[in-house]
Amino acid sequence: MMPPEEVVGRLRSGMTIGIGGWGSRRKPMALVRALLRSEVTDLTVVSYGGPDIGLLAAAGRIRELVTAFVTLDSIPLEPHYRAARERGDFALTEIDEAMFMWGLHAAANRLPFLPVRAGIGSDVMRVNPGLRTVTSPYEEEGVREEFVAVPALRMDAALVHLNRADRLGNGQYLGPDPYFDDLFCEAADAAYVCCEQLVETAELTKDAVPQTLLVSRHSVTGVVETPNGAHFTSCAPDYDRDEAFQKLYAATPWPEFAERFLSGADEHDYQLAVQAWHKEQR
Repeated sequence: MMPPEEVVGRLRSGMTIGIGGWGSRRKPMALVRALLRSEVTDLTVVSYGGPDIGLLAAAGRIRELVTAFVTLDSIPLEPHYRAARERGDFALTEIDEAMFMWGLHAAANRLPFLPVRAGIGSDVMRVNPGLRTVTSPYEEEGVREEFVAVPALRMDAALVHLNRADRLGNGQYLGPDPYFDDLFCEAADAAYVCCEQLVETAELTKDAVPQTLLVSRHSVTGVVETPNGAHFTSCAPDYDRDEAFQKLYAATPWPEFAERFLSGADEHDYQLAVQAWHKEQR
């Protein structure tokens, strides 16, 4: 087990970093906040984007973003991401959700690409002129079908958040959706799992539905216990999204938000700042 700062200490400027979760759901926010407290920058970020992207974009840490969307779910378009894009702060590779998933699959299987039907006939090919197509070597009724060759989304490191994990790196989700955290871990050279609660392996597997044991130790480099570490995104069933705080985040100018909530020394300071704000609202 390691603290968030040790994880970030293993990251370097210029890396390609994958961030698990989906939109404003089960994001490894404690690790993102630790990244903001570091000097790591010039990142290529691969993510089904949410406030992780908004924070990193507003702080000027992204060189290139690979994504299918960047949303806060209840707020359709992440506002700090939007502002950074309108300024032209970083390059964007925008592909659809299925293409993104198969890019992760290709990387997890150490393939250079995988052929998919998604994207054919759409503007995805126009806005991503670097994408290529391949023709099937097999005929069906005399036709060789054309596919998009989705490149592997290889990453130097992946950051994910799960409900439970053991010290070995086995991780479990307890909510309604696994998202693609397992693929992020398998597609990266190193993977770091933060969790709401660290438990013994026997407790993790006792009476567990097998498919909830999402992440296996063979693909994990390190584990971080971070209670409430997905805040302000949801981590069902442990807690819902903090909608009131998310609205504050979306409506507050970045320098003001960063000064109040992100200028502390560690994750504990962030959590205290959030608690203080909630008390003010009563």
